[in-house]
Amino acid sequence: MKKIILGTAGHIDHGKTTLVKAVTGINTDRLKEEQERGITIELGFASLDLPSGQHVGIVDVPGHEKFVKHMVAGATGIDVVTMIIAADEGVMPQTREHLEICILLGVKFGFVVLTKTDLVDEEWRELVIEDVRDFVQGTFLEESPIMPVSSVTGDGIPEFIKTLDAFCEKIPTRSSAGLFRLPVDRVFTMRGFGTVITGTLISGSISVGDSIMIYPSEITSKVRGIQMHNESVIRAEAGMRTAINFQGLDKHLVNRGDVLSVPGSLMSSYMVDVSLIFLKSNKKAIKNRTRVRFHAGTSEILGLLILLDREKLEPGEITVAQIRLDTPVALVKEDRYVLRSYSPVRTIGGGEILNPVPLKHKRNKPGVINSLQSLRDLPSEEIVVLHTKESGYIGVSFAGLKVMTNTADKQLENILQQLLSSQQIVMVDRENRNYVHRETIDDLKKQSMEFLKKYHQLKPLKAGMPREELKSRLPSPVSIRLYNLLINSMIKEEVIVQEEENVRLSGHKVSLQADQTVIRDKLLKIYRETGLTPPNFKELPKELDVNPSSIRDVLILLTKEGQIVKVNEELFFDASAINHLKNQLISYLKKHEQISTPDFKNMTGLSRKYLIPLIEYFDSRNVTIRIGDIRKLRSG
Repeated sequence: MKKIILGTAGHIDHGKTTLVKAVTGINTDRLKEEQERGITIELGFASLDLPSGQHVGIVDVPGHEKFVKHMVAGATGIDVVTMIIAADEGVMPQTREHLEICILLGVKFGFVVLTKTDLVDEEWRELVIEDVRDFVQGTFLEESPIMPVSSVTGDGIPEFIKTLDAFCEKIPTRSSAGLFRLPVDRVFTMRGFGTVITGTLISGSISVGDSIMIYPSEITSKVRGIQMHNESVIRAEAGMRTAINFQGLDKHLVNRGDVLSVPGSLMSSYMVDVSLIFLKSNKKAIKNRTRVRFHAGTSEILGLLILLDREKLEPGEITVAQIRLDTPVALVKEDRYVLRSYSPVRTIGGGEILNPVPLKHKRNKPGVINSLQSLRDLPSEEIVVLHTKESGYIGVSFAGLKVMTNTADKQLENILQQLLSSQQIVMVDRENRNYVHRETIDDLKKQSMEFLKKYHQLKPLKAGMPREELKSRLPSPVSIRLYNLLINSMIKEEVIVQEEENVRLSGHKVSLQADQTVIRDKLLKIYRETGLTPPNFKELPKELDVNPSSIRDVLILLTKEGQIVKVNEELFFDASAINHLKNQLISYLKKHEQISTPDFKNMTGLSRKYLIPLIEYFDSRNVTIRIGDIRKLRSG
């Protein structure tokens, strides 16, 4: 059996609640104030079993203009609407606004109920019916029947039930396979039960014992019990009016407008990209950065309307826009929303969510506008490619793509696998299932190669650029995972070579320029002539009339060539002199088994300036081992 939600709509005091009571026997005005004032203030709920056996949940909404925000919350998730119009008053302001809201929310099924027919004569009733037909012209109600009823006398009630039953046959069955989402419309506590949350289950299913997360707060809890129409059930599916009891959940942590879903499945955002229909009924254009009231699901949030391609939007025009919100929302692509003006409050437009977690857009950028416009029509595979490309160096996660495409897990996994196989996208992080577009990797490769090329030109004597230095030159959003993937990919493609902690272009070879060759020859001469008593590094710039960095670069090259030995940052020695001293030291130790610092001084005749660095150098090269104040030949 289908899960169907019927919603009422219409002006205040046109008989919505009275009709629901006449049909179901349930008075949906549960609040004392509602009963005293005779008007609906909050959402009311009832249920009805139709002759076919079809079970229908009913949401009764307020008609007063002050409570239209409650009406919008109640209209979320309805399958069929009954537009209630009183025969003695006809079409009124909230009749028009409620119909506009239903259209903006994408309601496709419904019919008109002409109530209070016992208060008018036949001729008046026919005039009102003609007026109603003109009113619904061009809307989803255009071809629908107009049902005259009297909730007082019961006239037309059987026909109303029969018509509703027929409409229920037309409504497609909701799938329970999608992501579980329930926008919260009521939160209360019951003695012995704790916190209870109610709402219309708009997609997926939920079972007793399941873990849930409340968005956007991301508080988690576990389902203790489920009720549907005052009966306990084990499982609830899309299309059901549902009350869920939670374990250990404080009522004050949940608010109308929050959304229940699976932990980690939704993403909260302070911005949404939208397709915007600006209603023809508006009397003037709306300007960029106008303060608005954003209604989605059961939430109402203040925000700014950002017109991306113009300064103002005229009545009846349609565009793409970004809405920047005061507090975050958790939506998915294709969710519907309604915009109302800040003050005075009235419905001005609405439409469809194109991207529930967008980046902040700059205005008047054709590429941004074209991308948003294409999101309305592109298939899921191309939307995945588009979002992956636009995510740039940050990349996009599986969870992000899921809400950006409104695609079931299995279908999305198949799409991603195909794109990975065709190498259009690359998985950067297996744990978090994060993806970047192939063009992003290629762009980083070009940048990296350019940085390395310039580095080699500026420092031809350096074997390569430190790996961390290269990363620091890439854009800051590049994560360490993406950087490692980039380097490994370039190594595999033999574009670069990594040597220890340095990376270089594969074709780079250390080479001396003419002036550096002169420095090289002078340094070799100095070190060969001075042997074991070379000058301190600090003395060389003055002696050679060359800057220190140029000297150090050439020394590093000579060290790599094996012609010079670096003992510490200030002392370099001729390699042959060091090798001769090493052989001399080994012979001494083989003969005497140990050597003290004074012995080493006597053997070499060197001053302490050279003596200590050299004996410590031989320690570091595993020639000797220090034991107290003496050194011995290291075995092995």
